[in-house]
Amino acid sequence: MLFKKKGTFTEEDARKVIEIVSERPDEREVIIMAEYVTEEAKRRLWDYARGVQLMADLTGEDRSVRVEILEGYVSEHVKGVDVDSLFNRD
Repeated sequence: MLFKKKGTFTEEDARKVIEIVSERPDEREVIIMAEYVTEEAKRRLWDYARGVQLMADLTGEDRSVRVEILEGYVSEHVKGVDVDSLFNRD
């Protein structure tokens, strides 16, 4: 699943992405495309991937989530979930 954001991808954004991905147990890949990703957000995403792998090992499941972080230019032509649209802002 690809998530994109113009600007800085923060830890709060990572929490929302993890919440959405957690609801989809068949999801195997999380791709973050943003102009900049904070260290806290990277750490949260990587911790989530390690947590999924640990729980799978403990329960005997064959499940993992690959996290890929792409920093730099965010194209309008790339199809993906816009992170800003995930928040209900008034």
